[in-house]
Amino acid sequence: MSDLASTPATPAEQPAPEPSAAPAPAVDPRLLIREEGFAGYWSEFVRKVRGGELGSLPVLVGLIVIAIVFQFQNSNFLSASSVANIAVYSSGLGIMAVGIVFVLLLGEIDLSVGSVAGVGAAVWAVLNVNHGWNEWPAIIVAVLCGTALGALHGFFFAKIGVPAFVVTLAGFLGWSGFQEWLMGKEGSINTPSGSTVENLTNYFFADKAAGYGLALVAVLAYAASLLVESRRRRAANLPARPVTEVVLRTGVIAVLCFVVAYVLNEPEGARGLPLALVLFLAVLVVADFVARRTTFGRQVFAVGGNPEAARRAGIDVDRVRIIVFALSGTLGAFGGLFIASLSGGATKSVGGGNTLMLVIAAAVIGGTSLFGGRGKVWSALLGMIVIQSIQQGLNMIGMANAIQYMITGAVLLAAVVIDSVSRRTQKTAGRA
Repeated sequence: MSDLASTPATPAEQPAPEPSAAPAPAVDPRLLIREEGFAGYWSEFVRKVRGGELGSLPVLVGLIVIAIVFQFQNSNFLSASSVANIAVYSSGLGIMAVGIVFVLLLGEIDLSVGSVAGVGAAVWAVLNVNHGWNEWPAIIVAVLCGTALGALHGFFFAKIGVPAFVVTLAGFLGWSGFQEWLMGKEGSINTPSGSTVENLTNYFFADKAAGYGLALVAVLAYAASLLVESRRRRAANLPARPVTEVVLRTGVIAVLCFVVAYVLNEPEGARGLPLALVLFLAVLVVADFVARRTTFGRQVFAVGGNPEAARRAGIDVDRVRIIVFALSGTLGAFGGLFIASLSGGATKSVGGGNTLMLVIAAAVIGGTSLFGGRGKVWSALLGMIVIQSIQQGLNMIGMANAIQYMITGAVLLAAVVIDSVSRRTQKTAGRA
């Protein structure tokens, strides 16, 4: 009996195991947030702020404060002519700042962008005015010169191993001398009347349909991008924005775009939509697409976040670095043509003075991190609007240039402090 009791049961005699419950599917917390409605979004916003994920919040708050303060000081601060001046003066330097955003995403710096802008303006003026070239070939050669200079900086940095700070500082000095040599003894070449370069900052679309049309196109394109992104995420079984959120975001953008279009078109003395603003926005859209929607853009963020990890992942780090510096040089030379247009011609001082400081400050103030791997192309727009709004407001109340420099420097320092504190907070919260 004991032997029979100890004999193990055959498989057929063993009781069938009870079916185990299927594991519950993981639920993305972002889906729960959206299901909770406004309360969910608010709790997510508070969590991000506490975790150091500030995004564009500081610069947007700063813009609101700047507008309120200067509007109380001078009731013409938000007038059509003032807004148009801010848009035009932001465009050339803002285009240069877009190139700097890409360099900062690598965690590097480009100190040569001002002198490259001066070389671009000088090459265009010498070819077009002194040698009688057609203006379009002269413009193309001038921009390509900036591409070549930027690629040269990138080569010495990526292939030779010279620090970017040293390479671009040498470029700042060397290309400034090259610019003076190109300009010759006279030192200035006036912009031909009615030329393309003159129209860069002096042409305005007087037809009101241009301003409102651009606003409509911008709103429709933004809404389409949100809808396409949501559809792609749903197709991949990822959390996507609900239609209500898409409508709300589109509505906010629509209000901003049409208010700006109204200010530029309707009030007395309004000149219409500036061509400079259209070109600046075009550069921003293309650059944003490259940064967020292409393989190269993702590689830039990867190299800026961790170059060694990017290299081990199969990314050609040297190639990415050279292309980024070439892009910075290209946009620097293009922005130099805007500066020449504003100043009435190419001079030895184009790209000098505080140009470099303003361009780098715009990228940083707009929210691009100095530590690499974090930022958006639209930082160039936000940061440059902040800087030009401060300068415009201080000019309207008769403040000296010295005060303007001090205030701009303080704003730049505040932006860097916010970036540093944000990174430290993210590390503490485990989100770095």
